[in-house]
Amino acid sequence: MTEKAYAKINLTLDVINRRPDGYHNVKMVMQTIGLCDEVTVELSDEKGIAITSDSPVVPCDESNIAYKAAKIMLDIAGSHSGVRIHIAKRIPVCAGLAGGSTDGAAVFTALNDLLGLKLPKSRLMEISAPVGADIPFCIMGGTALAQGTGTELSSLPSFRENTVLLVKPPINVSTPWAYKNLCLDEVIHPDVDAMVRKLEKQDYTDFYSCMGNVLESVTVPAYPVIADIKKAMLEHGAEFSMMSGSGPTVFGFFKDKAAAEVAGEYFRKKFDEVIITKTV
Repeated sequence: MTEKAYAKINLTLDVINRRPDGYHNVKMVMQTIGLCDEVTVELSDEKGIAITSDSPVVPCDESNIAYKAAKIMLDIAGSHSGVRIHIAKRIPVCAGLAGGSTDGAAVFTALNDLLGLKLPKSRLMEISAPVGADIPFCIMGGTALAQGTGTELSSLPSFRENTVLLVKPPINVSTPWAYKNLCLDEVIHPDVDAMVRKLEKQDYTDFYSCMGNVLESVTVPAYPVIADIKKAMLEHGAEFSMMSGSGPTVFGFFKDKAAAEVAGEYFRKKFDEVIITKTV
């Protein structure tokens, strides 16, 4: 079975406080985009879980979220089958786009069918949360409000279709590092509640004023190229530009694909990972 594993961006990302367990409570609106990996999962008579990929940077061992997802599903099924997973990688890695999490979500979904478990989506989301906070959303897809550690999800009316330009500079950002260095007393918190109300009413008046990502306060000073990309996107026709997740990928919304292509030509002269897609 081959599953399309879609990437995500954050329409807004706020951090409320630090929890006693060291994690953070967040409040954010997450959005699926059309960029996707293709994850092929098959049962095998050979024991064990084997992962392959067309990308040299994808780990093919027990550290891969897809491996962890497969092990959980085999344990639940009480199955001694082997599992073969191939990841055709299209989503940039360590990019703030949930690339690893969405591959894991694809494995949960595929093995649910292949092993005949017939677990409801809500149960898949529940058992996947300990593996990665973004996996439940990747299973759900669409537009959603995420709270708690990011696993408490409420589906929202679909965000309008927008052309999205993604630019990832050649740096990798550690999500734990970003949260560890976040100073909540010094950030401007985005109005997530206002965004939710606008989405519920499908009211896009001043919509971009509700957007914001508090993790930019950590990542942008450490990597000024992110601010440079945001500025250049606006100069090349983006209606709005922001960093996704803990970064470093910057996305911009454009009126149409033609406008995004013009901007994309500019960025391709400077960066290797430049992608045009759309919200889903």
